[in-house]
Parts: sequence; C-alpha cells; structure tokens
Amino acid sequence: MISQDINQAKQLLEEMELIAIPTETVYGLAGNAWEEEAIKKIFELKKRPLKNPLIVHISSLDKLDQVAYDIPQAAYQLAKRFWPGPLTLVLKKLPHISNLITAGKDTVAVRVPNHPLTLSLLNQLDFPLVAPSANPFGSISPTSSPHVEKYFKNDLPLILEGGECEKGIESTIVGFDEESRAIIYRLGSLSMEEIESCIGKVNLLNHNDQNPEAPGMLSKHYSPKTPLIVSEDMENSLLSFHEKAIGLLLFKKANKNNPNLIQEILSPTGNLSEAAKNLYAAMHRLDQKGLSLIIAEKLPNEGIGIVLNDRLARASKFE
Repeated sequence: MISQDINQAKQLLEEMELIAIPTETVYGLAGNAWEEEAIKKIFELKKRPLKNPLIVHISSLDKLDQVAYDIPQAAYQLAKRFWPGPLTLVLKKLPHISNLITAGKDTVAVRVPNHPLTLSLLNQLDFPLVAPSANPFGSISPTSSPHVEKYFKNDLPLILEGGECEKGIESTIVGFDEESRAIIYRLGSLSMEEIESCIGKVNLLNHNDQNPEAPGMLSKHYSPKTPLIVSEDMENSLLSFHEKAIGLLLFKKANKNNPNLIQEILSPTGNLSEAAKNLYAAMHRLDQKGLSLIIAEKLPNEGIGIVLNDRLARASKFE
C-alpha cells in the first residue's frame, strides 16, 4: 500500500515489519536497526550479500553518539555542514550495533536523511532505521514510490509516499583512516569539491568487490535488466548495433538521425543536477520497453557528471 500515514509506518516498524521510506537521494527499504530479525529481513528481501554493509539512518546529529564513538573532528564538521543531507559517515561502531549491519566490521555507516516525512517518522521512533535502497540487490535504484511498488508490490505492507526524490542519486560516503584523515568510499549527490571545501583534501577509494568497506562499493550495481553500454560516439555505436531494438539514454539532445528509436533525455537544458535527478527514472522507463540494448551517452565528466558516469559504468558491467 502506498500512503503518507506516518502512524501506520511507526506501528509496522515497531512490529518488526519492513517499509519503504522516501529520502532526498533514493527510496530506502527500512527496518528497526536494533532488531536482528528486521535486519535479516532486509538482506533476504533484497537478496543482498551479507558482506555488503547497511546504512543506519538517524533523526539528527544529536543521535550520532547512539551508534558511533571516537568521532573525528572532521566528521562533526561535515555533519554540521551537510546534515540532514546526502552524506553518509563511516565511523567506529558501538558494541550494540549488529554485525549484520556492519558486515562484521568495527565501523558503521550512518546518515541523517533530508526528507520531511522520514525525519518526522525518525523523530517519533525510539530506534534508528537501517535502510538500503528499496530494490533487489544490483538493480536500478528507486526514486519514486511506483519504482518500489514495481519491485516489492507483494512484499511490503507500506510504501511511504514522499514524491520523487529531490537528488535522485545515492549519498556520498566518507570514512576516516587511523589518523582521522577523510576517505571518500563512494561519490554520490555530494561532490568531492563540496567535501573538500569543508575539511580540505580527501582521498577517493576505488570499488571493492571482495571486502567492501561501505555500501555501494561493488563494481556491478544500479543495473537494468536490459543490457546497457556507455558510448562516447553514439553514431558509431548505433551502426554497430543497428539490428537490435535499441533505446537511447541521452544527456540533453535527441538523436535526430534516428527519430524512430525510443529516447530518454536527461536534461534538455544541459543541467547535470537535473540529469542526476532524472537518471534512474529514465533507466526504469527504458528497462520496461522490451529493448535488447540501451546505449547511454557518456556525460560531461565534471561535478555530479563524474558520479553519473560512475553509475552508468557500473550499470553496464555484464555478468
């Protein structure tokens, strides 16, 4: 059921049920972070590998000491600047945090989401929420309630309706080394430039399939069922695959040489933030067209465009 009933959401979560919640990044599959039964349900429903940690969602910076300790000063600086918002911090976990959440690591990923409904819900709960994206593991992230319903219509008692996600791309994840120097584990809605404007120079870690330090670090991710390739030369790619039923994922201009092809334009004005908001929704639409191939145009590799190209590259990795 899709609804804005926060009281029902609260009751279901207290009864160890899972629900879908809106955030500014993507919709999350939420459960009680203090209860292993709920945490296990999330892994089972998503078919998510246990080696892949979850993000704990709290209502405010004041609640951070309920999940983490020995918090670096740079973490506080980032949280004060960007929370509520698309920033996840990886910090030393307190002993009561389930090893299921952290994939057995001694760190926990935590953030304050920026959505009025979900913040209101978190403020009414006596526990934080674990909430990975509300999709089967490896699939396209959901940025609207219909996306979640498509995946989990018969599995969730409630999808909390929060409209389309404002950002449309996952949070940026920042951790710290033994000297409290910041490391970006995953680039997301918050750019490297924004992070560095707050705390100075940071390092960027590469994908890690074997032992991911944080959520979203696996090299294949965010993928449609339809095979997808990324092209820097669209006309040449179209010549190579002319016999296939093709859909195009384009930045700002339609491909006028092939008007009969199904085409999704991410931002007619060439705005990368608008493209980010529309990326997953466009991928969902193309994925439902019965195509044999999606060709995605590589985006300008600057600002949030770097993140969008990363998501497209990971979506294009074939099994």
